[in-house]
Amino acid sequence: MWNTIVAELSPKSGPDTVVMLMRLFGAALLCGIIGFERELKTRTAGLRTNMLVGIASTAFALITLSVMEMPLLDQDIVRVDPIRLVEAVTNGVAFLAAGIVVFSKGQVHGLTTGASMWLSAGIGLAVGLGFWFIAVVAAATGFIVLDMLRKLQTSLGIKDESETQVDA
Repeated sequence: MWNTIVAELSPKSGPDTVVMLMRLFGAALLCGIIGFERELKTRTAGLRTNMLVGIASTAFALITLSVMEMPLLDQDIVRVDPIRLVEAVTNGVAFLAAGIVVFSKGQVHGLTTGASMWLSAGIGLAVGLGFWFIAVVAAATGFIVLDMLRKLQTSLGIKDESETQVDA
């Protein structure tokens, strides 16, 4: 009985269990950096949302990698296209981000927060597919753009404080 349970819970194909866990937790950490900045600015999609978007994207990537290596697939009949993964995640996150964007009183609000969710999805895909360098650089660059660039814009007078409080 225990052998059956262990066999069922063990990966049939794809990355090793330790690698999968590392990628899922890594995505949560890196997307948490983006979400933390959004949380500090009290935006609608903050820490938890960005982490969940990244974890979900990583999970989809890991599932795709596992399916691509499944020995049960008859390669002459079934064609697996990993690019569809990117398209599906992009479309799903675009749908979520669209719910964040609001047009009110002649102004658009929520674009930056929506873009941060899209970035978290990209980071999650990169981690899930094993492209750690891309994920780390994207998270660091995203944080710089979200936090430090806002401060620079304010100090240069490009945007005033009231504009940076509205998620333009």
